[in-house]
Amino acid sequence: MEQPGLYIHVPFCRSKCPYCDFYSLANTSLMSDWLDAAAAEMALYKGRFRAFDTLYLGGGTPSFLPDPLLDTLMARVRDQFSFSPGTEISIETNPKDLTAEKVAQLKALGFNRVNVGVQSLDDRELSFLGRQHKAEDAVEAVSRLRAAGFENVGMDLIYGLPGQDMEHWLDTMEKALSFEPEHLSCYQLTIENGTLFGRMKKQGELAPIDEESEREFFLRTSEFLARRGYLHYEISNFARQREYTCRHNEKYWHRAPYLGLGPSAHSFQQGRRWWNSRSVRGYCKALKEGRSPVEGEETLSSAQVHLESVALGLRTRKGFESSEILSQTEQKRLGELEARGFLRRDGNRVVPTREGFLVAEQIPVYLCEDGRL
Repeated sequence: MEQPGLYIHVPFCRSKCPYCDFYSLANTSLMSDWLDAAAAEMALYKGRFRAFDTLYLGGGTPSFLPDPLLDTLMARVRDQFSFSPGTEISIETNPKDLTAEKVAQLKALGFNRVNVGVQSLDDRELSFLGRQHKAEDAVEAVSRLRAAGFENVGMDLIYGLPGQDMEHWLDTMEKALSFEPEHLSCYQLTIENGTLFGRMKKQGELAPIDEESEREFFLRTSEFLARRGYLHYEISNFARQREYTCRHNEKYWHRAPYLGLGPSAHSFQQGRRWWNSRSVRGYCKALKEGRSPVEGEETLSSAQVHLESVALGLRTRKGFESSEILSQTEQKRLGELEARGFLRRDGNRVVPTREGFLVAEQIPVYLCEDGRL
């Protein structure tokens, strides 16, 4: 975990999904400018991080990049940075992009972990989610990856849609498991402010499922996948074996150093966190003028490090070191949470139970500050 990870934010999509609040544009006009700016940003950090052992292309939709631009991006990355043997090289993809030619390109470029934004295997649900692909496209995409020899394939799924039936969701997971994915990310539909769904909710046109239904979907999902042998290693993430957990994302949860390139990307090194402008135009303009695109930064106090270590640890089955619980008040509250079945001891670590995952955002505030659970 001490080796750094490299993240590159590709802020372009075929279309903007109504639930998505990640920074992206459904516009290709700035792709070349963005690539030039990303190369300039890479040069700013050359030599500031030791060899990376993970590389993650996220977005947006990195697979949407035209083949020549993706080739150029990867060439510039390898020219500017060093990577350890066995580096995990991941890319997020849309099923619509995974033609035979694109899959061959990903293989040739050295990607060894491909995450497919399936979201659903029901065309009606895909239409509701604003996806441009069909269930058949996802099936064909995964089949092409397997035929090309990819041995680490992940699938993203969304549950908790308004009116969604539990049995239908379980059936969706059963279909997904027929492809034997090494990794599954199962996200509950969250309606965020600033998205189309957020505006629809505000206008009374869309209602999220109730809290008890959220709880049932989460617990049934975890139990279902556990019975199929999947490791529930983070709130929304499951791996077929320990070796298939996303090593890059684990760096975020365990406060390892990482460098983020691209608009809206975040970085962390030696207790300092910084982040880039959330604008492609602003990002490109700064770098074209020879300026850093960093928009803000912070150095955490010891109290903030304490709270963050607990909060991030509780997102994962590894939890946090029990030595993080320092005061008598925290010790007392920890005992209460154990008694209520939210946490348990595992050697010198405190780890969340399934029920604990459900309230993982509330526990740290209760433990480390004044608050209620």
